[in-house]
Amino acid sequence: MSAYCVGDPAAHAPDRDALVVVHGPGDDSRWTFAEVDDVVRAVAAGLLGLGLQSGDRVLLRMGNRAHFPFVFFGAIAAGLVAVPTSAQLTADEAAGLLADSGARAVALDPDLDLAVPQGISVITSDDVGRWVADGERAEHDLGDPARPAFITYTSGTTGRPKGVVHAHRSAWGRRPMYRGWYGLGEGDVMLHAGALNWTYTLGVGLTDPWANAATAIVYDGPRDGLVWPRIVHSHKATHLAAVPGVYRHLLRHGDPREWDLSSLRTALVAGEALPTALLEEWSAATGVPLHESLGMSEISTFVSTGPGIPVRPGSPGRAQPGRRIAVLDPDELDAPRELPAGEVGRLAVHRSDPGLMLGYWQRPEETAEVLRGEWFVTGDLAELDADGYLTYHGRADAVMNAMGYRVSPVEVEDALAGVAGVADVAVTALDVGDGVSIVCAWVVPTPDATDPEALRDRVIEQAGQRLAAYKRPREVRLVDALPRTANGKVVRRDLR
Repeated sequence: MSAYCVGDPAAHAPDRDALVVVHGPGDDSRWTFAEVDDVVRAVAAGLLGLGLQSGDRVLLRMGNRAHFPFVFFGAIAAGLVAVPTSAQLTADEAAGLLADSGARAVALDPDLDLAVPQGISVITSDDVGRWVADGERAEHDLGDPARPAFITYTSGTTGRPKGVVHAHRSAWGRRPMYRGWYGLGEGDVMLHAGALNWTYTLGVGLTDPWANAATAIVYDGPRDGLVWPRIVHSHKATHLAAVPGVYRHLLRHGDPREWDLSSLRTALVAGEALPTALLEEWSAATGVPLHESLGMSEISTFVSTGPGIPVRPGSPGRAQPGRRIAVLDPDELDAPRELPAGEVGRLAVHRSDPGLMLGYWQRPEETAEVLRGEWFVTGDLAELDADGYLTYHGRADAVMNAMGYRVSPVEVEDALAGVAGVADVAVTALDVGDGVSIVCAWVVPTPDATDPEALRDRVIEQAGQRLAAYKRPREVRLVDALPRTANGKVVRRDLR
């Protein structure tokens, strides 16, 4: 994977900018492909010098800085398994992933808390600088393309995040996106609005541009929701990737008449469903095509519109060329049966897809639950029309999609357990209009909880202590009781 994304482009486009980190107006840090390859191989040598062995995990708890992709690809180049995590996680959440992954080393930013047990190596930015200066370089580890390269964590119905194991071949398996979604080629410039530690950014904003010898741009300056058109203009970006909320914010608070988007061939959107009204508003205001995709942690995107797949409002598109998808009868998953066009069922991807995960880390039962026959069966409900366009009908399980993140309601509910004054609690995604969903906690107060505002404050406070920002309830609603089935299971759809 590292040879494909780093070594190969360094060999034939060594002087082209590979990574540009924008800190502010006129303030950039730049690395060519030759420089990226050099740093990645230095990191690989440094990690091996710690005594790590092939297949050992290296957890990354780092912010939005260049050292993140250097350590990520450096670990993979060394034959290790990178475990990227979100900088938004609390220290306790990150410690849980460290324990679950069994990582033997942690790349840790000094401003991010984490209690690292004795015997686990801690890697800092100073270590990376020292490894580069020492002059030792490892070669890119080549071997079985089906061996693990990295693990990402995603929310599941159990509430406990589960590790998704990706093979080295997964980078090569992303090729259908190049034409099916991006129209990306050598020399293009990809600007991603997300943080580097987000898998959407690591894939769309970094892995794919580098594999095509294209430039990747990320922003680590002050929070500014209107910065993206300025960077497009100043850095001549050909592609902009973001979640729907970024485009919505730009249109609500910016002035498209002041933007110079002449270099931009396409804008890309993923993470949550794109409202038709937002698609139409963006297209009318900018004239830049907005291409949507549908994907997930287990395979990244596999359905999209793009240069060769016309946009159809209300649909994220069709299967990318080379992908095989189906809608399966939800009542016959033990012997999967494909449904005809127009019928709603479980969305599935064929297991022959090289971009598909190897399985869930140390979760054989959950892996077996989704790998059925020749299909990977997702938790999404969908239908296909006669032209192959997909209509998304939401989750078949309880996992929420809020502000572009998948969040387990069980995990949030567990974090809120024990708050003084809470007799019962359930969590759902709540549609607040304009295509935006937030996490909402529905709370049944105890008889002695007589101050509603104080109770809401306590719930929000505990969520802030125990959960990453994107998992926290944005709203707390007090109810007399939770709707339940005869067996006592909460009926979440009745809350919404």
